[in-house]
Amino acid sequence: MTADPAVSPKVPWVPLAWFTALVLACYAPVVVPLVRQWAWDDDMGHGFFVPVVAAYIAWQRRDELLAIAPKPNWWGLLVVVWGGLQVFVATLGVELFTARTAVVITVIGLIWFLCGTAILRRLAFPLFLLFFMVPIPAVVYTQITFPLQILASRLADFALTVLGIPVLREGNILELPSGPLSVVEACSGIRSLLSLTFLSLVYGYLFEKQTWRRVVIFLATIPVALIANGGRVTLTGILSMVSPDLAHGFFHESTGMVTFFAAAVMLFVLHQALLLPARIAARRKAKLQAVGDQSAVTKTGPG
Repeated sequence: MTADPAVSPKVPWVPLAWFTALVLACYAPVVVPLVRQWAWDDDMGHGFFVPVVAAYIAWQRRDELLAIAPKPNWWGLLVVVWGGLQVFVATLGVELFTARTAVVITVIGLIWFLCGTAILRRLAFPLFLLFFMVPIPAVVYTQITFPLQILASRLADFALTVLGIPVLREGNILELPSGPLSVVEACSGIRSLLSLTFLSLVYGYLFEKQTWRRVVIFLATIPVALIANGGRVTLTGILSMVSPDLAHGFFHESTGMVTFFAAAVMLFVLHQALLLPARIAARRKAKLQAVGDQSAVTKTGPG
């Protein structure tokens, strides 16, 4: 008997659930605190979406993946062992970043070992996205946030001065008539930068086919996040002039959400601007084609 080509292979749910449970059981002391940090750390709020989006992208490729015959590769087992040793050493040294990235490395090794190189290559992008669910190391975080605080305060200083609001900047502190406004770590823009970087990668993958446009959208996240965060600090300064209470609490948090959505809209507008030349060229081509067809009909005339 021959297999019916019309019947597509089924997703191996049982092995997937089995190995997922094994990984979660082995790395529970690492995964559980990580999920907790997603819940209380505003910088990592996007962590909940990372595995969901990665799984969705892999699900979109299910027909392509199921069409490939699994060819286990023993190099993957070496990667699994590496992940286990990495989490062991990281636990002894109390190094969270190394321990958490070991989870992703172990998942990559398992897929390589059980499914083979061909399937691993097609899952490269969603597997890469999983690293975005791991917070950056504290040392790197500190080195990045302070320069971003200074930059945000400078942008706000310039914008408030243009708007005619008297301001005196001392480092990351803005002296306004309503009182001092401190640009703290939470206002550095690192939150928007991390979330926007993840968003730009996913958006480019889902809605853009040209590699160069994807690269432009990805690189644009840095200036977009900086400009948006400078606008947030400026808006906070304006609100503090109305009432100092508006610079704290709910109104301050709401400006953060508005700023992120504004940055996302800027990335969308940039993408549409990148598509504009191609759309104009396509319309011109269609118009010329229509004119050519009409000319051909006119020359032929009625029989």
